[in-house]
Amino acid sequence: MEIKQYIQENEKRFLDELFSLIRIPSISALPEHKKDMLACAERWRQLLLEAGADKAMIMPSEGNPLVYAEKCIDPQAPTVLVYAHYDVMPAEPLELWQSQPFEPEIREGRIWACGADDDKGQAMIQVKAFEYLVREGLLRHNVKFIFEGEEEIGSPSLNAFLNEHRELLRADVTLVSDTSMLGADTPSLTTGLRGLAYWEIEVTGPNRDLHSGHFGGAVANPINVLCNLLSQITDDDGHIAIPHFYDDVEPVPEAERQMIASIPFDEEAYKAAIGVRALKGEKGYSTLERNSCRPSFDICGIWGGYTGEGSKTVLPSKAYAKVSCRLVPHQNHETISRLFTDYIHAIAPDYVQVKVTPMHGGEGYVCPISHPAYQAAEKGFTQAFGKKPLAVRRGGSIPIISDFERILGIKTILMGFGLESDAIHSPNENFRLDIFRRGIEAVVGFHLELHLQNI
Repeated sequence: MEIKQYIQENEKRFLDELFSLIRIPSISALPEHKKDMLACAERWRQLLLEAGADKAMIMPSEGNPLVYAEKCIDPQAPTVLVYAHYDVMPAEPLELWQSQPFEPEIREGRIWACGADDDKGQAMIQVKAFEYLVREGLLRHNVKFIFEGEEEIGSPSLNAFLNEHRELLRADVTLVSDTSMLGADTPSLTTGLRGLAYWEIEVTGPNRDLHSGHFGGAVANPINVLCNLLSQITDDDGHIAIPHFYDDVEPVPEAERQMIASIPFDEEAYKAAIGVRALKGEKGYSTLERNSCRPSFDICGIWGGYTGEGSKTVLPSKAYAKVSCRLVPHQNHETISRLFTDYIHAIAPDYVQVKVTPMHGGEGYVCPISHPAYQAAEKGFTQAFGKKPLAVRRGGSIPIISDFERILGIKTILMGFGLESDAIHSPNENFRLDIFRRGIEAVVGFHLELHLQNI
């Protein structure tokens, strides 16, 4: 049976199975969802067995459990390790959702739900492509699956798990569907990702909140100080001012800049889609260069003092911020974390106390387009979408991708099917049904082409 017919005949079941996963609010950031994490892992275990895995099991880690499954065709054949994550972001603000985030709906040719794309929908693409190949007797190599439940909080337990289970996870290449394409009509394969470093800053002034009339102008306000500190991290040209921050940043090669410049990009549509009148970034680089192959700094959250209804004339005791840097390949996130911490302490005034707490981080990643598995993915995309995919770097971070290379010694093919309009990590996350179908076709094409490649 051809893959298109298989999808058509089984789509209702595919969606029912996906919806059974989405209805489990597997939010890794919130401890009250610990039981949901285990329930979602168990549901994936069942689905992987039903799809044709020889065995599937839930494996413990230092945090949430992982799901491991495998299908052995021939011990001497190559092995593909499929990675995905089953955790999702918190759904708030709930009032902005047009439907319930964990009760999936199909409207306008899209699945609307938290996790519809990231990453339950994309993971289902991988599993259904595998199911088809197994049932039709077309699989010519071994496949392993590892699904984790902590990607949205930085995969804190995965590194140790990879080190502990190197032999179990031994493979020739990793395949991941957790990235996006340039557009539905502009398919693309991600060849690079930025790294990440993340911190929380706490500024403490007086030993208690003070009356702003009695003390204002005489005692430093921690929120004012924090804002001043953050304003000194980047200059007017968008350049990060931390000493030695750029030491390991390689200039973007001219050939790659020309390739990026050839990518179809409508800046006016880009601005309209996110509701801004103008764009801002590092001087001397295009928008696509800034958000893919240059580092950046962002304040992700800031708070302190009184934020309730009405007014309260308070000079707060403390102020807080959560900040991050997106990094590029060759920037070590631990080195950057130390440089950032030292810089903040160096510029902090002595009339407040400043504490910098490093959070999660990870390295950037680049895959050469000459890799045989990349070429198999390219052909799979071409067959499914009717055109050759563009090779692009993306601005997001999946820190564990570099860990797969460092610990398991294998490259990763980033075969993602998300779109900007999917609104991942936001209210009204969605996933187009036509992309879901073509994604399955593309992954099937990848596996069929892979046995022709020498990996």
